Amino acid sequence: MEILMSILAGTLFAAGVYLLLQKQLLKIILGTGLLSHGAHLFILTMGKLNRGAPPILEKGIKTYTDPLPQALILTSIVISFGVTSFLLVLAYRTYQSNKTDMMDQLRGTDDE
Repeated sequence: MEILMSILAGTLFAAGVYLLLQKQLLKIILGTGLLSHGAHLFILTMGKLNRGAPPILEKGIKTYTDPLPQALILTSIVISFGVTSFLLVLAYRTYQSNKTDMMDQLRGTDDE
């Protein structure tokens, strides 16, 4: 299961980097989203989730689930949602003022 999750996290990273290298602003924003999802999955995979075990130590419990990776992922999800929201609003305002979302045209270095 961990190998499959690692492969999926790597695939999300690869797709995110590919989208980050595109010329359209919306694809770049989707790439940042995929990168953050890949990071969430990577943290979950490295945290070695134990199913069925309680997250709190009590008397008589031999195994427990470490709640730290889950807390880190929850915090990261909230931060990535805020960043994605900000980038979408920024892209919308950029498109309104410039009538394009192509990075070459926004920079003024249109090669066409």
